[in-house]
Amino acid sequence: MPGRIGSSGASGAADADAAIDLAEAALDSGTEADALPRVVAAAGRHPDNASLWQWTALLHRALDQHEQALAAFQKAARLAPADPLIAHSVARTALEAGLPALPLYERAFRLAPNNGELLLGRAAARCATGDFDTAIAELDAILAANPLWLQGHELAAQLRWMSGRRAAFTETIERALARLPREAGLWQTLLTSLIHADRFEDARAAAERARRAIGDHVVVLANEAAALSELRRDAEADALFARLAGHPDISIAVRHIRHLLRTGRPHEAARRAEPLVAGADANLIWPYLSLAWRILGDERWSWLEGDPCFIRTFDIAAALPPRDELRDMLRELHRVSAQPLDQSLRGGSQTDGNLFQQIDPRIRQLRAAIAEAVAAYVGGLPPRDESHPLLRHRRDRPVRFSGAWSVRLTDAGFHASHNHPAGWISSALYVALPPPAAGAAEDAGWIRFGVPQAELGLDLDPIRTVKPEPGTLVLFPSTMWHGTVPFPSGERITVAFDVAPPRP
Repeated sequence: MPGRIGSSGASGAADADAAIDLAEAALDSGTEADALPRVVAAAGRHPDNASLWQWTALLHRALDQHEQALAAFQKAARLAPADPLIAHSVARTALEAGLPALPLYERAFRLAPNNGELLLGRAAARCATGDFDTAIAELDAILAANPLWLQGHELAAQLRWMSGRRAAFTETIERALARLPREAGLWQTLLTSLIHADRFEDARAAAERARRAIGDHVVVLANEAAALSELRRDAEADALFARLAGHPDISIAVRHIRHLLRTGRPHEAARRAEPLVAGADANLIWPYLSLAWRILGDERWSWLEGDPCFIRTFDIAAALPPRDELRDMLRELHRVSAQPLDQSLRGGSQTDGNLFQQIDPRIRQLRAAIAEAVAAYVGGLPPRDESHPLLRHRRDRPVRFSGAWSVRLTDAGFHASHNHPAGWISSALYVALPPPAAGAAEDAGWIRFGVPQAELGLDLDPIRTVKPEPGTLVLFPSTMWHGTVPFPSGERITVAFDVAPPRP
Protein backbone atom coordinates (compact mmCIF):
# COMPACT_ATOMS: atom_id res chain seq x y z
CA MET A 1 0.00 0.00 0.00
CA PRO A 2 1.20 3.54 -0.66
CA GLY A 3 2.61 5.71 2.08
CA ARG A 4 1.63 9.27 2.97
CA ILE A 5 3.30 12.06 1.05
CA GLY A 6 2.64 15.79 1.32
CA SER A 7 0.62 16.32 4.52
CA SER A 8 1.17 19.78 6.05
CA GLY A 9 -0.17 21.43 9.18
CA ALA A 10 -1.68 19.55 12.11
CA SER A 11 -5.34 20.01 11.20
CA GLY A 12 -4.66 19.54 7.49
CA ALA A 13 -2.66 16.42 8.15
CA ALA A 14 -5.43 14.97 10.31
CA ASP A 15 -8.05 15.66 7.63
CA ALA A 16 -5.90 14.12 4.91
CA ASP A 17 -5.02 11.11 7.05
CA ALA A 18 -8.69 10.50 7.82
CA ALA A 19 -9.48 10.47 4.08
CA ILE A 20 -6.60 8.08 3.43
CA ASP A 21 -7.81 5.77 6.21
CA LEU A 22 -11.29 5.87 4.66
CA ALA A 23 -9.91 4.98 1.23
CA GLU A 24 -7.84 2.11 2.60
CA ALA A 25 -10.83 0.70 4.50
CA ALA A 26 -13.02 1.02 1.40
CA LEU A 27 -10.55 -0.94 -0.72
CA ASP A 28 -10.47 -3.67 1.92
CA SER A 29 -14.27 -3.88 2.19
CA GLY A 30 -15.30 -3.29 -1.42
CA THR A 31 -17.10 -0.02 -0.63
CA GLU A 32 -15.05 2.17 -2.96
CA ALA A 33 -18.09 3.82 -4.54
CA ASP A 34 -19.31 5.02 -1.15
CA ALA A 35 -15.93 6.40 -0.09
CA LEU A 36 -14.88 7.97 -3.38
CA PRO A 37 -16.78 11.30 -3.15
CA ARG A 38 -15.37 12.02 0.30
CA VAL A 39 -11.83 11.17 -0.70
CA VAL A 40 -12.11 13.26 -3.89
CA ALA A 41 -13.36 16.18 -1.79
CA ALA A 42 -10.42 15.79 0.60
CA ALA A 43 -7.98 15.75 -2.33
CA GLY A 44 -9.56 18.99 -3.48
CA ARG A 45 -8.96 20.51 -0.05
CA HIS A 46 -5.34 19.30 -0.07
CA PRO A 47 -4.26 19.60 -3.72
CA ASP A 48 -0.57 19.27 -2.85
CA ASN A 49 -0.96 15.96 -1.03
CA ALA A 50 0.43 13.28 -3.33
CA SER A 51 -0.83 10.43 -1.16
CA LEU A 52 -4.42 11.65 -1.34
CA TRP A 53 -4.30 11.75 -5.12
CA GLN A 54 -2.73 8.30 -5.09
CA TRP A 55 -5.52 6.89 -2.92
CA THR A 56 -8.14 8.67 -5.03
CA ALA A 57 -6.65 6.95 -8.08
CA LEU A 58 -6.73 3.57 -6.37
CA LEU A 59 -10.46 3.94 -5.66
CA HIS A 60 -11.17 4.90 -9.27
CA ARG A 61 -9.07 1.99 -10.52
CA ALA A 62 -10.91 -0.49 -8.28
CA LEU A 63 -14.15 0.70 -9.91
CA ASP A 64 -12.73 0.26 -13.45
CA GLN A 65 -12.76 4.04 -13.87
CA HIS A 66 -9.34 4.10 -15.47
CA GLU A 67 -9.55 7.47 -17.15
CA GLN A 68 -10.15 9.16 -13.79
CA ALA A 69 -7.61 6.88 -12.09
CA LEU A 70 -4.91 7.81 -14.57
CA ALA A 71 -5.56 11.54 -14.15
CA ALA A 72 -5.31 11.22 -10.35
CA PHE A 73 -2.13 9.13 -10.53
CA GLN A 74 -0.60 11.71 -12.86
CA LYS A 75 -1.36 14.46 -10.32
CA ALA A 76 0.34 12.36 -7.66
CA ALA A 77 3.34 11.83 -9.94
CA ARG A 78 3.74 15.56 -10.55
CA LEU A 79 3.79 16.11 -6.79
CA ALA A 80 6.14 13.19 -6.07
CA PRO A 81 8.18 12.65 -9.25
CA ALA A 82 10.78 10.46 -7.53
CA ASP A 83 8.28 8.03 -5.99
CA PRO A 84 8.72 4.68 -7.78
CA LEU A 85 5.36 3.24 -6.69
CA ILE A 86 3.45 6.21 -8.10
CA ALA A 87 5.47 6.06 -11.33
CA HIS A 88 4.69 2.34 -11.59
CA SER A 89 1.00 3.00 -10.93
CA VAL A 90 0.86 5.56 -13.76
CA ALA A 91 2.41 3.06 -16.17
CA ARG A 92 0.25 0.13 -15.09
CA THR A 93 -2.97 2.14 -15.26
CA ALA A 94 -2.12 3.45 -18.73
CA LEU A 95 -1.47 -0.12 -19.91
CA GLU A 96 -4.73 -1.36 -18.43
CA ALA A 97 -6.57 1.56 -20.02
CA GLY A 98 -5.35 0.54 -23.48
CA LEU A 99 -2.99 3.53 -23.85
CA PRO A 100 0.70 3.56 -24.89
CA ALA A 101 2.54 2.67 -21.71
CA LEU A 102 6.08 1.68 -22.65
CA PRO A 103 7.68 5.14 -22.07
CA LEU A 104 5.94 5.29 -18.69
CA TYR A 105 7.34 1.88 -17.74
CA GLU A 106 10.80 2.96 -18.84
CA ARG A 107 10.60 5.99 -16.55
CA ALA A 108 9.41 3.84 -13.64
CA PHE A 109 12.17 1.33 -14.38
CA ARG A 110 14.80 4.05 -13.97
CA LEU A 111 13.40 4.72 -10.48
CA ALA A 112 13.18 1.06 -9.44
CA PRO A 113 15.28 -1.15 -11.74
CA ASN A 114 14.99 -4.22 -9.50
CA ASN A 115 11.20 -4.25 -9.07
CA GLY A 116 9.95 -7.59 -10.40
CA GLU A 117 6.34 -6.51 -10.86
CA LEU A 118 7.50 -3.50 -12.84
CA LEU A 119 9.66 -5.68 -15.07
CA LEU A 120 6.70 -7.97 -15.78
CA GLY A 121 4.60 -4.94 -16.63
CA ARG A 122 7.24 -3.54 -18.95
CA ALA A 123 7.29 -6.84 -20.83
CA ALA A 124 3.49 -6.69 -21.15
CA ALA A 125 3.74 -3.12 -22.45
CA ARG A 126 6.21 -4.22 -25.11
CA CYS A 127 3.94 -7.08 -26.13
CA ALA A 128 1.03 -4.63 -26.40
CA THR A 129 2.99 -3.02 -29.24
CA GLY A 130 3.64 -6.41 -30.84
CA ASP A 131 7.33 -6.42 -29.88
CA PHE A 132 7.59 -9.92 -28.43
CA ASP A 133 11.24 -10.21 -29.51
CA THR A 134 12.49 -7.36 -27.32
CA ALA A 135 10.30 -8.41 -24.39
CA ILE A 136 11.75 -11.93 -24.52
CA ALA A 137 15.32 -10.67 -24.95
CA GLU A 138 14.99 -8.36 -21.94
CA LEU A 139 13.54 -11.12 -19.78
CA ASP A 140 16.30 -13.48 -20.87
CA ALA A 141 18.97 -10.99 -19.85
CA ILE A 142 17.38 -10.41 -16.44
CA LEU A 143 16.93 -14.12 -15.85
CA ALA A 144 20.56 -14.80 -16.72
CA ALA A 145 21.52 -12.55 -13.82
CA ASN A 146 18.63 -13.61 -11.56
CA PRO A 147 17.96 -17.29 -12.30
CA LEU A 148 15.65 -17.77 -9.30
CA TRP A 149 13.10 -15.18 -10.47
CA LEU A 150 10.29 -17.69 -11.01
CA GLN A 151 7.68 -15.19 -12.20
CA GLY A 152 10.09 -14.07 -14.87
CA HIS A 153 10.58 -17.66 -16.05
CA GLU A 154 6.82 -18.17 -16.19
CA LEU A 155 6.34 -15.04 -18.31
CA ALA A 156 9.26 -15.89 -20.58
CA ALA A 157 7.74 -19.32 -21.22
CA GLN A 158 4.35 -17.75 -21.89
CA LEU A 159 5.75 -15.22 -24.35
CA ARG A 160 7.75 -17.85 -26.21
CA TRP A 161 4.65 -19.99 -26.46
CA MET A 162 2.46 -17.12 -27.66
CA SER A 163 5.01 -16.01 -30.25
CA GLY A 164 5.26 -19.49 -31.76
CA ARG A 165 8.59 -20.59 -30.21
CA ARG A 166 7.03 -23.63 -28.65
CA ALA A 167 9.81 -26.14 -29.18
CA ALA A 168 11.96 -24.27 -26.65
CA PHE A 169 9.38 -22.38 -24.62
CA THR A 170 11.00 -23.50 -21.31
CA GLU A 171 14.45 -22.39 -22.43
CA THR A 172 15.19 -19.98 -19.57
CA ILE A 173 14.10 -22.51 -16.95
CA GLU A 174 16.37 -25.17 -18.40
CA ARG A 175 19.30 -22.73 -18.42
CA ALA A 176 18.66 -21.89 -14.76
CA LEU A 177 18.45 -25.58 -13.82
CA ALA A 178 21.79 -26.24 -15.50
CA ARG A 179 23.29 -23.77 -13.01
CA LEU A 180 21.09 -24.58 -9.99
CA PRO A 181 19.91 -28.19 -10.33
CA ARG A 182 18.85 -28.53 -6.68
CA GLU A 183 16.34 -25.67 -6.67
CA ALA A 184 12.87 -27.19 -6.17
CA GLY A 185 11.15 -23.97 -7.28
CA LEU A 186 12.77 -24.18 -10.71
CA TRP A 187 11.71 -27.81 -11.11
CA GLN A 188 8.18 -26.86 -10.08
CA THR A 189 8.10 -24.09 -12.68
CA LEU A 190 9.41 -26.41 -15.40
CA LEU A 191 7.03 -29.26 -14.58
CA THR A 192 3.91 -27.13 -14.30
CA SER A 193 4.79 -25.29 -17.52
CA LEU A 194 5.06 -28.59 -19.39
CA ILE A 195 1.79 -29.87 -17.93
CA HIS A 196 -0.02 -26.63 -18.80
CA ALA A 197 1.22 -27.12 -22.37
CA ASP A 198 -0.11 -30.71 -22.41
CA ARG A 199 3.48 -31.94 -22.84
CA PHE A 200 2.87 -34.86 -20.54
CA GLU A 201 5.62 -37.16 -21.80
CA ASP A 202 8.10 -34.30 -21.50
CA ALA A 203 6.82 -33.63 -17.98
CA ARG A 204 7.27 -37.28 -17.02
CA ALA A 205 10.84 -37.27 -18.35
CA ALA A 206 11.56 -34.00 -16.54
CA ALA A 207 10.23 -35.52 -13.31
CA GLU A 208 12.77 -38.34 -13.65
CA ARG A 209 15.53 -35.74 -14.00
CA ALA A 210 14.17 -33.83 -11.02
CA ARG A 211 14.19 -36.95 -8.88
CA ARG A 212 17.88 -37.45 -9.59
CA ALA A 213 18.51 -33.86 -8.49
CA ILE A 214 16.22 -33.37 -5.47
CA GLY A 215 14.91 -36.84 -4.66
CA ASP A 216 11.25 -37.66 -3.97
CA HIS A 217 10.27 -34.09 -3.27
CA VAL A 218 6.50 -33.44 -3.30
CA VAL A 219 7.05 -31.24 -6.38
CA VAL A 220 8.36 -34.28 -8.23
CA LEU A 221 5.77 -36.76 -7.00
CA ALA A 222 2.76 -34.52 -7.61
CA ASN A 223 3.68 -33.47 -11.13
CA GLU A 224 4.80 -36.95 -12.12
CA ALA A 225 1.49 -38.36 -10.86
CA ALA A 226 -0.41 -35.80 -12.93
CA ALA A 227 1.61 -36.55 -16.06
CA LEU A 228 1.29 -40.31 -15.66
CA SER A 229 -2.46 -39.99 -15.19
CA GLU A 230 -2.83 -37.94 -18.38
CA LEU A 231 -0.68 -40.51 -20.21
CA ARG A 232 -3.06 -43.26 -18.95
CA ARG A 233 -0.31 -45.04 -17.06
CA ASP A 234 -2.89 -45.63 -14.41
CA ALA A 235 -1.21 -48.08 -12.07
CA GLU A 236 1.90 -45.91 -11.78
CA ALA A 237 -0.25 -42.84 -11.16
CA ASP A 238 -2.24 -44.72 -8.51
CA ALA A 239 0.96 -45.58 -6.66
CA LEU A 240 2.14 -41.97 -6.62
CA PHE A 241 -1.24 -40.57 -5.57
CA ALA A 242 -1.25 -43.09 -2.71
CA ARG A 243 2.08 -41.72 -1.53
CA LEU A 244 0.62 -38.21 -1.64
CA ALA A 245 -2.49 -39.09 0.39
CA GLY A 246 -3.22 -36.50 3.03
CA HIS A 247 -1.09 -33.77 1.47
CA PRO A 248 -2.94 -30.45 1.87
CA ASP A 249 -2.08 -28.99 -1.56
CA ILE A 250 -5.43 -28.52 -3.34
CA SER A 251 -3.87 -28.96 -6.78
CA ILE A 252 -2.87 -32.50 -5.83
CA ALA A 253 -6.45 -33.22 -4.78
CA VAL A 254 -7.77 -31.88 -8.09
CA ARG A 255 -5.40 -34.06 -10.09
CA HIS A 256 -6.29 -37.11 -7.98
CA ILE A 257 -10.03 -36.54 -8.46
CA ARG A 258 -9.47 -36.18 -12.23
CA HIS A 259 -7.57 -39.44 -12.16
CA LEU A 260 -10.33 -41.26 -10.27
CA LEU A 261 -12.96 -40.04 -12.74
CA ARG A 262 -10.84 -40.94 -15.74
CA THR A 263 -10.28 -44.45 -14.41
CA GLY A 264 -13.96 -45.17 -13.79
CA ARG A 265 -14.13 -44.61 -10.03
CA PRO A 266 -16.79 -41.93 -9.56
CA HIS A 267 -17.70 -43.12 -6.04
CA GLU A 268 -14.11 -42.63 -4.91
CA ALA A 269 -13.91 -39.31 -6.75
CA ALA A 270 -17.02 -38.08 -4.93
CA ARG A 271 -15.73 -39.23 -1.55
CA ARG A 272 -12.44 -37.43 -2.21
CA ALA A 273 -14.16 -34.26 -3.41
CA GLU A 274 -17.10 -33.79 -1.04
CA PRO A 275 -15.16 -32.70 2.08
CA LEU A 276 -13.15 -30.20 0.02
CA VAL A 277 -16.08 -28.06 -1.17
CA ALA A 278 -16.30 -26.55 2.29
CA GLY A 279 -12.84 -25.02 1.87
CA ALA A 280 -11.53 -21.81 0.37
CA ASP A 281 -10.61 -23.52 -2.91
CA ALA A 282 -14.01 -25.13 -3.43
CA ASN A 283 -14.40 -23.75 -6.96
CA LEU A 284 -11.53 -25.96 -8.09
CA ILE A 285 -13.45 -28.99 -6.85
CA TRP A 286 -17.07 -28.30 -7.79
CA PRO A 287 -16.63 -28.98 -11.55
CA TYR A 288 -15.34 -32.47 -10.83
CA LEU A 289 -17.84 -33.20 -8.08
CA SER A 290 -20.62 -32.25 -10.51
CA LEU A 291 -19.35 -34.94 -12.91
CA ALA A 292 -19.14 -37.57 -10.19
CA TRP A 293 -22.66 -36.83 -8.94
CA ARG A 294 -24.05 -36.84 -12.47
CA ILE A 295 -22.44 -40.18 -13.32
CA LEU A 296 -23.75 -41.66 -10.06
CA GLY A 297 -27.26 -40.29 -10.57
CA ASP A 298 -26.95 -38.39 -7.29
CA GLU A 299 -29.88 -36.00 -6.89
CA ARG A 300 -27.51 -33.36 -5.55
CA TRP A 301 -26.39 -32.75 -9.15
CA SER A 302 -29.79 -31.20 -9.91
CA TRP A 303 -29.35 -28.88 -6.94
CA LEU A 304 -25.89 -27.95 -8.15
CA GLU A 305 -26.44 -27.41 -11.89
CA GLY A 306 -29.90 -28.52 -12.92
CA ASP A 307 -31.92 -25.32 -12.46
CA PRO A 308 -32.78 -23.91 -15.93
CA CYS A 309 -32.20 -20.34 -14.73
CA PHE A 310 -28.50 -21.05 -14.22
CA ILE A 311 -27.92 -20.76 -17.99
CA ARG A 312 -29.59 -17.71 -19.52
CA THR A 313 -29.32 -15.73 -22.73
CA PHE A 314 -29.81 -11.98 -23.16
CA ASP A 315 -30.21 -10.09 -26.42
CA ILE A 316 -28.20 -6.91 -25.75
CA ALA A 317 -27.54 -5.96 -29.38
CA ALA A 318 -29.48 -2.70 -29.11
CA ALA A 319 -27.37 -1.56 -26.14
CA LEU A 320 -24.01 -2.25 -27.82
CA PRO A 321 -21.93 -0.03 -30.09
CA PRO A 322 -22.59 -0.64 -33.81
CA ARG A 323 -21.67 -4.27 -34.31
CA ASP A 324 -19.35 -3.77 -37.29
CA GLU A 325 -17.53 -1.00 -35.42
CA LEU A 326 -17.17 -3.17 -32.32
CA ARG A 327 -15.98 -6.11 -34.42
CA ASP A 328 -13.33 -4.02 -36.18
CA MET A 329 -12.08 -2.53 -32.91
CA LEU A 330 -11.72 -5.96 -31.32
CA ARG A 331 -10.10 -7.37 -34.43
CA GLU A 332 -7.47 -4.63 -34.19
CA LEU A 333 -6.67 -5.71 -30.63
CA HIS A 334 -6.06 -9.23 -31.91
CA ARG A 335 -3.30 -8.02 -34.21
CA VAL A 336 -0.93 -8.12 -31.24
CA SER A 337 -2.56 -11.10 -29.54
CA ALA A 338 -1.82 -14.80 -29.67
CA GLN A 339 -2.99 -18.10 -28.28
CA PRO A 340 -1.84 -18.21 -24.65
CA LEU A 341 -0.53 -21.17 -22.75
CA ASP A 342 -3.01 -23.17 -20.65
CA GLN A 343 -6.19 -21.72 -22.15
CA SER A 344 -9.20 -23.39 -23.74
CA LEU A 345 -9.10 -21.88 -27.23
CA ARG A 346 -7.84 -23.93 -30.13
CA GLY A 347 -7.09 -22.15 -33.38
CA GLY A 348 -7.21 -18.49 -32.50
CA SER A 349 -6.04 -15.66 -30.27
CA GLN A 350 -7.02 -14.05 -26.98
CA THR A 351 -6.47 -10.46 -25.91
CA ASP A 352 -4.27 -9.71 -22.93
CA GLY A 353 -5.29 -7.78 -19.83
CA ASN A 354 -8.75 -6.87 -18.60
CA LEU A 355 -10.70 -5.60 -21.61
CA PHE A 356 -13.22 -3.75 -19.44
CA GLN A 357 -10.50 -1.53 -17.98
CA GLN A 358 -9.87 0.12 -21.33
CA ILE A 359 -11.12 3.69 -21.67
CA ASP A 360 -12.26 3.53 -25.29
CA PRO A 361 -15.89 4.81 -25.28
CA ARG A 362 -17.03 1.70 -27.15
CA ILE A 363 -15.59 -0.52 -24.43
CA ARG A 364 -17.28 1.59 -21.76
CA GLN A 365 -20.60 1.21 -23.58
CA LEU A 366 -20.02 -2.53 -23.95
CA ARG A 367 -19.23 -2.88 -20.25
CA ALA A 368 -22.31 -0.91 -19.19
CA ALA A 369 -24.62 -3.04 -21.34
CA ILE A 370 -23.12 -6.23 -19.95
CA ALA A 371 -23.28 -5.03 -16.34
CA GLU A 372 -27.00 -4.38 -16.75
CA ALA A 373 -27.57 -7.89 -18.09
CA VAL A 374 -25.52 -9.43 -15.29
CA ALA A 375 -27.63 -7.57 -12.72
CA ALA A 376 -30.77 -8.98 -14.36
CA TYR A 377 -29.27 -12.49 -14.30
CA VAL A 378 -28.44 -12.24 -10.60
CA GLY A 379 -31.91 -10.86 -9.87
CA GLY A 380 -33.46 -13.92 -11.51
CA LEU A 381 -31.55 -16.48 -9.49
CA PRO A 382 -33.17 -18.58 -6.74
CA PRO A 383 -32.76 -17.43 -3.12
CA ARG A 384 -29.39 -17.37 -1.50
CA ASP A 385 -27.99 -20.75 -0.45
CA GLU A 386 -24.81 -20.62 1.62
CA SER A 387 -23.71 -24.09 0.52
CA HIS A 388 -24.13 -23.50 -3.25
CA PRO A 389 -21.16 -22.16 -5.27
CA LEU A 390 -23.36 -19.78 -7.29
CA LEU A 391 -26.19 -18.92 -4.91
CA ARG A 392 -24.02 -18.34 -1.85
CA HIS A 393 -22.94 -15.02 -3.40
CA ARG A 394 -26.44 -13.83 -4.34
CA ARG A 395 -26.39 -10.29 -2.94
CA ASP A 396 -27.57 -6.88 -4.01
CA ARG A 397 -24.15 -5.45 -4.85
CA PRO A 398 -22.67 -3.55 -7.82
CA VAL A 399 -21.36 -5.80 -10.58
CA ARG A 400 -17.59 -6.29 -10.54
CA PHE A 401 -15.54 -8.05 -13.17
CA SER A 402 -12.47 -10.08 -12.26
CA GLY A 403 -11.42 -10.36 -15.91
CA ALA A 404 -12.60 -9.67 -19.44
CA TRP A 405 -11.09 -10.54 -22.81
CA SER A 406 -11.89 -11.09 -26.45
CA VAL A 407 -11.34 -14.31 -28.38
CA ARG A 408 -10.95 -14.55 -32.14
CA LEU A 409 -11.32 -18.04 -33.59
CA THR A 410 -10.70 -18.90 -37.23
CA ASP A 411 -11.23 -21.92 -39.46
CA ALA A 412 -12.06 -25.02 -37.38
CA GLY A 413 -11.47 -23.07 -34.18
CA PHE A 414 -13.19 -24.03 -30.96
CA HIS A 415 -12.99 -23.91 -27.18
CA ALA A 416 -12.06 -27.15 -25.46
CA SER A 417 -14.37 -27.87 -22.55
CA HIS A 418 -13.27 -26.03 -19.42
CA ASN A 419 -14.47 -24.00 -16.45
CA HIS A 420 -13.46 -20.78 -14.67
CA PRO A 421 -12.72 -21.57 -11.01
CA ALA A 422 -11.55 -18.01 -10.32
CA GLY A 423 -14.93 -16.54 -11.30
CA TRP A 424 -18.51 -16.53 -10.08
CA ILE A 425 -20.51 -15.98 -13.27
CA SER A 426 -19.01 -16.51 -16.72
CA SER A 427 -20.07 -15.58 -20.19
CA ALA A 428 -19.94 -15.49 -23.96
CA LEU A 429 -21.02 -12.46 -25.99
CA TYR A 430 -21.16 -13.05 -29.73
CA VAL A 431 -19.89 -10.08 -31.76
CA ALA A 432 -19.06 -11.63 -35.16
CA LEU A 433 -19.95 -15.07 -36.50
CA PRO A 434 -18.97 -16.92 -39.67
CA PRO A 435 -21.71 -17.46 -42.27
CA PRO A 436 -23.29 -20.92 -42.34
CA ALA A 437 -21.13 -23.35 -44.29
CA ALA A 438 -22.53 -25.91 -46.69
CA GLY A 439 -22.39 -29.38 -45.22
CA ALA A 440 -21.48 -28.20 -41.72
CA ALA A 441 -22.99 -29.88 -38.69
CA GLU A 442 -26.17 -28.23 -37.45
CA ASP A 443 -24.53 -27.38 -34.13
CA ALA A 444 -21.23 -26.12 -35.56
CA GLY A 445 -20.01 -23.29 -33.35
CA TRP A 446 -22.65 -23.82 -30.66
CA ILE A 447 -21.73 -23.63 -26.99
CA ARG A 448 -22.29 -26.82 -24.98
CA PHE A 449 -22.71 -27.10 -21.23
CA GLY A 450 -22.01 -30.09 -19.01
CA VAL A 451 -19.60 -31.89 -21.34
CA PRO A 452 -16.32 -32.57 -19.53
CA GLN A 453 -12.88 -32.35 -21.04
CA ALA A 454 -12.35 -34.96 -23.72
CA GLU A 455 -9.20 -36.09 -21.89
CA LEU A 456 -11.36 -37.42 -19.05
CA GLY A 457 -12.96 -39.96 -21.37
CA LEU A 458 -16.43 -39.59 -19.83
CA ASP A 459 -19.42 -40.26 -22.06
CA LEU A 460 -21.72 -37.47 -20.92
CA ASP A 461 -24.07 -35.59 -23.22
CA PRO A 462 -24.55 -31.83 -22.97
CA ILE A 463 -27.09 -30.68 -20.43
CA ARG A 464 -27.86 -27.76 -22.75
CA THR A 465 -26.62 -26.25 -26.00
CA VAL A 466 -27.03 -22.65 -27.13
CA LYS A 467 -26.90 -21.44 -30.71
CA PRO A 468 -24.77 -18.30 -31.07
CA GLU A 469 -26.43 -15.18 -32.45
CA PRO A 470 -24.84 -11.76 -32.93
CA GLY A 471 -25.51 -9.56 -29.92
CA THR A 472 -26.51 -12.50 -27.71
CA LEU A 473 -24.93 -12.76 -24.26
CA VAL A 474 -24.89 -16.14 -22.53
CA LEU A 475 -24.41 -16.19 -18.74
CA PHE A 476 -23.77 -19.26 -16.61
CA PRO A 477 -22.02 -20.39 -13.39
CA SER A 478 -18.24 -20.21 -13.61
CA THR A 479 -17.86 -23.73 -12.19
CA MET A 480 -19.92 -25.27 -15.00
CA TRP A 481 -18.15 -27.17 -17.78
CA HIS A 482 -18.55 -25.47 -21.16
CA GLY A 483 -16.96 -25.62 -24.59
CA THR A 484 -17.83 -25.13 -28.24
CA VAL A 485 -18.31 -27.29 -31.30
CA PRO A 486 -15.75 -26.52 -34.04
CA PHE A 487 -16.96 -24.55 -37.05
CA PRO A 488 -15.53 -25.34 -40.49
CA SER A 489 -14.50 -21.91 -41.81
CA GLY A 490 -14.60 -18.18 -41.25
CA GLU A 491 -14.04 -15.94 -38.24
CA ARG A 492 -15.75 -15.72 -34.89
CA ILE A 493 -15.13 -12.87 -32.46
CA THR A 494 -16.51 -13.00 -28.94
CA VAL A 495 -16.16 -11.14 -25.69
CA ALA A 496 -15.94 -13.16 -22.49
CA PHE A 497 -15.60 -12.19 -18.86
CA ASP A 498 -15.82 -13.44 -15.31
CA VAL A 499 -17.96 -11.67 -12.74
CA ALA A 500 -16.25 -11.47 -9.37
CA PRO A 501 -18.24 -12.73 -6.38
CA PRO A 502 -19.53 -9.77 -4.35
CA ARG A 503 -17.90 -9.16 -1.03
CA PRO A 504 -20.03 -9.82 2.06
